[in-house]
Amino acid sequence: AAHAEEVALENRHLKRTWSTAGGKVLTTAITNKAAGKSSVLNAVDEFRLRVSESTDVEGTDKHLTAADFTLKGMKRGKDGGDNIVFQLENELLAAELRVSLAPDENYLRKQLTLVARQPLTLEHVDVESLGLASAEQPYTIKEITAAKPYGWKPGLGQPLYGKADATFWGIEFPAATNTVEKDKLRCGYPVGRKLEPGRPYVSYPSVMGAGDDPAFLQDAFFDYIERIRVRPFRLQFQYNCWFDFGGGVDKAKFAASVTAIDNELVKKRGVKPLDAYVIDDGWQDNKASWAEMVWPVNGKFDKDFGSSLELAAGVKSKLGLWLSPCCAFGAQGKVAGLKADGYEAIPPFMSLAGPKYMDALEQRMEALTRQGVAFWKLDGIFGHLNTRVFELQGARYGLPEMPQLGARDFAASDPRLNDPKYDELKTYYLAAATERLMRNFSTLAKANPEVYIVISNAAYLSPWWLQHVDASWIINSADGATGKGRTGVLVYRDAILHDITIKEKTQFPMNAMFNHEPKKTDSNESPEEFRSYLYMALSRGTGFMEFYLKPTALKPADWDVLAEGMIWAEATGANFKRARMHGGDPKSGAVYGFTGWLKDTGYLSIHNPSEKPARYRVTLDRKLGLLPGSGQFHVGSPMAAGLRGIPATCKPGDTIDVELQPAEVRILNFSAKPMDFQRLRALQGAGTP
Repeated sequence: AAHAEEVALENRHLKRTWSTAGGKVLTTAITNKAAGKSSVLNAVDEFRLRVSESTDVEGTDKHLTAADFTLKGMKRGKDGGDNIVFQLENELLAAELRVSLAPDENYLRKQLTLVARQPLTLEHVDVESLGLASAEQPYTIKEITAAKPYGWKPGLGQPLYGKADATFWGIEFPAATNTVEKDKLRCGYPVGRKLEPGRPYVSYPSVMGAGDDPAFLQDAFFDYIERIRVRPFRLQFQYNCWFDFGGGVDKAKFAASVTAIDNELVKKRGVKPLDAYVIDDGWQDNKASWAEMVWPVNGKFDKDFGSSLELAAGVKSKLGLWLSPCCAFGAQGKVAGLKADGYEAIPPFMSLAGPKYMDALEQRMEALTRQGVAFWKLDGIFGHLNTRVFELQGARYGLPEMPQLGARDFAASDPRLNDPKYDELKTYYLAAATERLMRNFSTLAKANPEVYIVISNAAYLSPWWLQHVDASWIINSADGATGKGRTGVLVYRDAILHDITIKEKTQFPMNAMFNHEPKKTDSNESPEEFRSYLYMALSRGTGFMEFYLKPTALKPADWDVLAEGMIWAEATGANFKRARMHGGDPKSGAVYGFTGWLKDTGYLSIHNPSEKPARYRVTLDRKLGLLPGSGQFHVGSPMAAGLRGIPATCKPGDTIDVELQPAEVRILNFSAKPMDFQRLRALQGAGTP
C-alpha cells in the first residue's frame, strides 16, 4: 500500500485521497485542513449498490461495492472545478465514479453513473459507504406513518456528521436515507428502478464537507445549505386571506383587504410594500370538470386572475396562490373525478408520482406563474396533518411494487401501513414523488426565477428541499396555535420548534421554517400584549413571514403595532439567516428565546412563559451564534422597557443577565454602531427616544 498509485483532490479546505492499487478504487485518506484533523477510516466500501431481478422477486438481491469493480481508466479535468472520473467495470455493470472539488468551496461532491450490461433493478444506491470514527446521525427518528395525527417524521434527507474530524455528509436529494450504524456511514437513497442495458443512470451526488470545529458542525452545514439553495435567503412579508375569509373569499373581499392593508401599513405608517397578497383555499372551481385542465378558477375570481394581479401590482406587490398538490382540503372532492378521467389517484388523495396528473399540475402551475403568480403555498404534499398516502401498486407507471409484503389490498392510507415492515415500499413512493415535485419546481423557477415556493402540510424537513423551494412547514403543527392567551399561543408553537431543533435534532435551518404566524384577527388585547406576541413570533427568524390578518377587526393601535414589528423585522432580518433557539423547553415553563448573529449585528429575544418571575443568564459566545472576530456591540431595544438592567455596550464573552416578569418578552438588538429606534418609538406614541 505504501507504494500504491494514489490520486487526490485538494484545496485549502480539505483533501481526499484514493488508492488505485490492484485496479481497485478506495479512499485511503481524508484531511480536514480547516480544522487541522485527519479522518480515521475503516472498512471502506467507497460506494454500495443493491441490485436484484426485481423488487417483487425475493432471493435475487446482490450487494456490490467498489471492490467488485475493476478500474479500466481514469480521467482528470477542470470543468466545474478539479475533478476525477474513475471508469469501472464488472460483469453486471459499467460505472463511472466522478468526484469534484471547486477551488474555494469547503465541500466535495461525488456521483455515480451506472450502465447495466443486462436487465436488472437498482433497488438502492449508497454513493458513500465507509467506516468513519465517531460518525454521528443527529436525527434518528423514523416514523413513516399513514394514519397518525401529529406523527409524521419520516427522517429522510438528514445529514451525517463526523464528530472527530469535523466533517458533514449527505446526498443532495431530499428523500435520501443517510444513516450511521456502529461508525459505518452510508449516504444513499432508494431507487427501485429497472436499468435498461446501455442506458445510463446518473445518481444524485453525495457531499462531504469540512467545518473548522467539531462543536460547530451544524453551523458549517447550514452555511453550505445557504450556498446551494435555489434562491438566496430573503425576507418575504405577505398577507394570507385564510383567517380573514376562510373558503368564502372572492375578488371583491380580497381587494378590500389588500387595499386596507396597503393603506394602513404602507401609506399611513411607512412599512415597505408587502411581497405578496395570497388567495388561500377557495379559488378553485370544484364544480367544473378537471379532465382537460386541472385547478381551473371559479366564478369568484377572473379566469386568469387578471383583476387580482392588477390589484397586487397597484400596491407594488405580487399575487400568490394556495394549492394542494395532492388535492387535500378544499380540493379533495375532485379526487374521484380525476381518477375516473384517468389521472393517477391513490384515494383519498392524488399520486404525486403519477405522470399524467403531475404533468397536468406542472403545466397549470407554469401557466399561472407566467401570468404573474409569484408565490405558491403548496398545502398537502403527501397528505395532511393526520393522514398520508402511499402508492402500493404503481407498476403501471414505473413505480416499484412489493406484493410479497401482503399489502396489495390495503388502502393507500391504511393504518396498518404504519408498521415499519412496509417502510421500504413507502419510501420508494416518497422518493419517486419527491423527484417529480423537484421537476415541477424547476419548471416554475424557469418561468420566474424569483418565484417563492413553500411546501406545507405533510412535507418533511430535509434541508436539501431548499435546492428547490424557499421554505417548508415546521411539521406536525396545526394552523391555529392553541393555548391560554398570547403566552399559550407562543408556547404551543415554540415548544414544537424546541422539539424539532433541539430535542429531535432536526438539521433544518430555522430561517426557512413556515410556522403559520403571526395572526391578528381581533382587537381583544392590549397593544402591549400584542406587541410582545408579535416581536416574539417574528424573532423566530424565519424569512417567510405570512401575516394572517382580518383588517375590518383591527383598530389604529393594532396597525401601529403591526407596522412597528414589520419595520423591526425588516431592519433585523439579515440576522435571521443564522437564527437559532436558546434556553429551555417552553413546555416546562423554562425561559427561552431566539437569536441570530452576523459579524457586526445580532438580536436576542427572551421569553418567560411561566407565571412566576425568572432570572436568565446567557453568554455572548460562539455557542449562541456569535461569529469569530466580532467586536464591541451597542445594545438597543425596540420595546420601551427592553433595556431594563441591560448594559449599554457589551462584547463577545460577556454575559447578559436579566430579571423577567411572568409572561415577559424582551427583545435586544446588538450593533457595532448605535441604533436609532425613532420610527418605532413614534408608532408606540412615545415620541423620539
